[in-house]
Amino acid sequence: MLTHAQILNLKRWNTPTIYNGWEKITRLERTQGRFNRAPLHDFMPQMGVMAGIAVTVVCEPSNPDHPRVNPDAQRQYMQYLASVPGPKIVVVQDLDDPHIGSFWGEVNANMHRVMGCVGTVTDGCVRDLDEMANAGFHALAKHACVGHAYSTPVRWGCEVEVFGAAVRPGDLIHADKHGFLAVDEADCEHLLEAVRFMDANECGNLLALSRGAAGMGLEEYIEAYAIAVEKFKNDADEFFGKLK
Repeated sequence: MLTHAQILNLKRWNTPTIYNGWEKITRLERTQGRFNRAPLHDFMPQMGVMAGIAVTVVCEPSNPDHPRVNPDAQRQYMQYLASVPGPKIVVVQDLDDPHIGSFWGEVNANMHRVMGCVGTVTDGCVRDLDEMANAGFHALAKHACVGHAYSTPVRWGCEVEVFGAAVRPGDLIHADKHGFLAVDEADCEHLLEAVRFMDANECGNLLALSRGAAGMGLEEYIEAYAIAVEKFKNDADEFFGKLK
């Protein structure tokens, strides 16, 4: 499990940069990563990056039976939230299609903030956007809506699927305006080291050359870029060979 300090360090980079590090250490083929396959919208892009441990919940706002079947669901769900160390990101699978009610709003955002949650990824709706932002609660969602219908926790602490990606309780979630990446514990061991290296390797080789190319002829730049790419690859192979 990543420490709070490590999670905060991972917030220093955007989600594509986290992916760059992750693809070097994962046991998966890079296209098999658990990241959004469908469009989503960052409703608070001014809040930048969010990172935390996944807590999961399923809702079905169109169904009035859920609040009657388990009238104690809210308290039980909050006890689940309390059992997981933060920072936490709530990943919500909304069973409705079309979506007619929001699990999120001013009240729920503030409650979750007290419970150590910093934001959500939901394939359903959000509302009270300004109020959620004022609570310091970041939301990536499918779209906005005006009502909450019969929105209550149906089940929680289970694997969910949002935007074509499976998310499991305890995954690291890293998200921003580009989307989200879910990383399991096995791939988190060297993630911070990998991200730091890949960012420095890009800056030291490819970006430094391109940013300093003023006055260089195009043929000279093409040759220099090929050399920089080779060094970039060799440096990465050497670093990750030792890391393993």
